[in-house]
Amino acid sequence: MTHFFAPVARSFAIASLTGAALLAGSVAPTWAQTTDSKDSKTPPAAAAATSTKPETVEQRITTLKTALKITPDQEPKWTAVAQAMRDSSVQMEKLVATKRAIPPEKTTAVDDLKTYQEFTEVRLDGLKKVNSAFKSLYDSMPAEQKKNADMVFEKYGPTKSNQG
Repeated sequence: MTHFFAPVARSFAIASLTGAALLAGSVAPTWAQTTDSKDSKTPPAAAAATSTKPETVEQRITTLKTALKITPDQEPKWTAVAQAMRDSSVQMEKLVATKRAIPPEKTTAVDDLKTYQEFTEVRLDGLKKVNSAFKSLYDSMPAEQKKNADMVFEKYGPTKSNQG
């Protein structure tokens, strides 16, 4: 059964990575980050993805690039992934700014649902672009690096207890 959940976990991981990058870079304030990585058995990329302290999109990109062990030859494809993450973050920031300009007392329950829909659509659009760029990068990776990428993304996925 584990093999059945692996693609789902990877999809969830990509969504988590991108979503966290989008939201961390645009909605939440940035705090100085301190890590206890010497005491943790969690890989740095997974720890960053599950941290309650927000990162900027640039920090997320740097963390992921290191965890994926991107080589100089892969840099152009990685740059496309990173740019898709940045572009998605910009779109989310624009939507956040637009929504913050509307006083809460002037919104209805229907407005709230519409806002949630808009955020979901922007996030989905960003995920599609990141996924497309990442697939190109992943397809170019040698087998050992793909295995590493699979492990990195697996760490971002749901826990086994959540898989039912």
